[in-house]
Amino acid sequence: MKLLVIEDDRETAAYLIKGLGESGYTVDHSADGKDGLFLATSGSYDAIILDRMLPGIDGLTLLGGLRSSGNRTPALILSALGSVDDRVKGLRSGGDDYLVKPFAFSELLARIEVLLRRGAETPSVTRVRVADLELDLLSRSVRRGDKVIDLLPREFKLLEYMMRNAGNVVTRTMLLENVWDYHFDPQTNVIDVHISRLRQKIDKSFDRPLLHTVRGAGYCLRALD
Repeated sequence: MKLLVIEDDRETAAYLIKGLGESGYTVDHSADGKDGLFLATSGSYDAIILDRMLPGIDGLTLLGGLRSSGNRTPALILSALGSVDDRVKGLRSGGDDYLVKPFAFSELLARIEVLLRRGAETPSVTRVRVADLELDLLSRSVRRGDKVIDLLPREFKLLEYMMRNAGNVVTRTMLLENVWDYHFDPQTNVIDVHISRLRQKIDKSFDRPLLHTVRGAGYCLRALD
């Protein structure tokens, strides 16, 4: 399970990262709202733990931005503001739970477990669509318009990841970790080769390309007007 912690207080962040890591979670961390929003929209997380008072963008604004974009990742708000009005405002801004500081780590862990169970009960998506490109996870098939596209297993996994992150820039690091399960850069052109092959299969002979290279950043799957 992969969690994103957005917390600007160093001691609190270190405490969370250490405790969650020891509990078996993979943890990414951001110390400000802008970077946290970028990670939350570009990464694939099972849950988000965020402070309410953050530099750059405050936690409630960050959550509002996520929810308005369709991101439904479960989110636990941490805050020293503990009145009923504060908690209600946090939940209405898109939070799934609200925990007042200071808190016991055991309670935090229990609340995260509840959020993850709740998320696991959500019906899984079996089809993903971007413009006229459709990927069926049950039949492991891909088609664009009336054309059936044959993909190798790694190409299918790459396209699935790109489609689940449609509209967002996907970096080489993100692809290495989520498609190849590498947590280091092997310094090969494996990504470039697979992207080139995938582009040939899903874009060749079609008027409108969907797979785009974002120079200096990565790749993005989207339909341009």
